[in-house]
Amino acid sequence: MPAPVEPSLRRRIALRLGRAGLIVVGVLALLSMTGSAPHPLGLTGGKLAPCPDSPNCVSSTASDPRHAIVGFALDRSPGAAKEELKQAIAILPRAKLISESDNYLRFEFRSFLFRFVDDVEFHLDETTKTIQIRSASRVGHSDFGVNRRRVEAIRALLPEAMRSQPSGAW
Repeated sequence: MPAPVEPSLRRRIALRLGRAGLIVVGVLALLSMTGSAPHPLGLTGGKLAPCPDSPNCVSSTASDPRHAIVGFALDRSPGAAKEELKQAIAILPRAKLISESDNYLRFEFRSFLFRFVDDVEFHLDETTKTIQIRSASRVGHSDFGVNRRRVEAIRALLPEAMRSQPSGAW
């Protein structure tokens, strides 16, 4: 017969199990925070949605420095440019193509640890010869610069002519 466990030891064990349970519940809650796709994604009136006030979004159509990022040059046909974008993004981890049309691409990127989802959109605008970009986190307030670094990583993977600032861009 096992020796009886003294009451103070029993309380310490229960307390540790309770803390472990809280940690497990907290991790599960964070994992569920991938969020659903915000509305509106895609093109509305031929434009990408503006960034929200939070700093977890960058866009080539934004005018404020906190959100603004330079778009890519559309120096080839939209079909060829889309293929270049898809090839570049295929190199990056945890990316999934969600939507594609003649002049639009949308990808989801999932973070490694907590599986947070960021939406990355491209509008291939033949009129301005620009590939407009919007990269935004679905949840949270700050992204610690992840969206901006992701766009610059994509830029670095593209052919030189597409990386440059589009003609007529600010």
